[in-house]
Amino acid sequence: MFLFEAARNEPLAYRMRPRTIDEVIGQKHLLAPGRFIYRMVKANRPVSILLYGPPGTGKTTIAHALANTLQLPFAQLNAVDAGLKDVETIVENAKAYGQTLLFLDEIHRFNKKQQDYLLPFTENGLITLVAATTANPYHDVNPAIRSRCQILELKPLEPEDIAEGIRRALSDADRGLGKYTVQIEEASVAHIAQTCGGDMRKALNALEIAVQSTDEDDDDVIHITYEIAVECLQKRSFSSDKDGDGHYDLLSAFHKSLRGSDVDAALHYLSRLMESGDLIGLTRRLLCVADEDIGLAFPAATSHVVAAIESAERLGFPEAALPLGKIVMELCLLPKSNSVTAAIGAAQSDLHSKHLGDIPLHLKDAHYASAKKLGRGVDYQYPHDYPEGWVDQQYLPDALKGAQYFFPKEIGQEKQFADRYRWIRQKRSK
Repeated sequence: MFLFEAARNEPLAYRMRPRTIDEVIGQKHLLAPGRFIYRMVKANRPVSILLYGPPGTGKTTIAHALANTLQLPFAQLNAVDAGLKDVETIVENAKAYGQTLLFLDEIHRFNKKQQDYLLPFTENGLITLVAATTANPYHDVNPAIRSRCQILELKPLEPEDIAEGIRRALSDADRGLGKYTVQIEEASVAHIAQTCGGDMRKALNALEIAVQSTDEDDDDVIHITYEIAVECLQKRSFSSDKDGDGHYDLLSAFHKSLRGSDVDAALHYLSRLMESGDLIGLTRRLLCVADEDIGLAFPAATSHVVAAIESAERLGFPEAALPLGKIVMELCLLPKSNSVTAAIGAAQSDLHSKHLGDIPLHLKDAHYASAKKLGRGVDYQYPHDYPEGWVDQQYLPDALKGAQYFFPKEIGQEKQFADRYRWIRQKRSK
């Protein structure tokens, strides 16, 4: 018997869950001939794996399909509400009945002791662990567990994969909606496939609502129009877990699009970030770009960003999108220079890699009465006493004399700073 011989009152997404690996839709980078899971099944040599990816991409499905395909006893736990005693029970059952596939969902919720308990049993093959997490396993899963598992990333399903799942559900009379006579417009299929965010579960839930809430016509046919599909899946699905790995990927893509001067890409990721509601993360990226990637090429970029943030906060959404969109476009189109970032990085690097030496005596604090007795501040030359506002004197410690951290770029307003900087260094070298 298959694990998913579900009752008819179970949700469609549950009933249509693939029973074997051959039925799984998508994830071809893992399941296609020659890929890892395909080879594992063909060799009939189950190994422990750690699946991570967004919700609805097939982590639970693959675990059940593997157990059915490999004909292994199956046990399932969710680390949110399971404890060490639950794991111990499964291990004892495995000792009695043989090698068992344990599907452990949300494994990152287990503490180190709970994860470590599984180690000897995954090592000797008694337990084939299929662990699942929406979090980055390199951040949240015990290294000892990671070392015993093949880490496999699941990706959001493509629209064509979702469309295949919809058609499969409509034609399956046993587990799907095949008992109904349904006529569905291609535009309806496309809308669900495009707007479910790569989540098969959301797509099938929307399809089931559409079919079961639409009356049959005189010929007992249910017509699913585009308007019905929109009503049943009104809002595009986005991952908005602000602590999740995907959200940090979104912030990274936003920053790199700004740095790369791609206005269209930056506006796309801005829209996704606004949809997620992470105004703080979004505005921090804007400020960082102004200083890290534009820098001296247009120093006023920082104040422009601050003004845009204040405007957005006062307006609130949806109008906040206007100042945010405007500053995103401005940052993209401004000249870019990372000379500030590079200069600070080089200066900080010397702190940990070189002998620094003492601060020159003439630069030391001389505000107290006895400072001159210690040689503090003696021979200091006050730059404002000189016509050019500059005088040649040593500022770096002896050990770093002549060090150069700033390498200006001939771009935007930084060219003015570059000219002044070169003039000073030339005067000093004479």
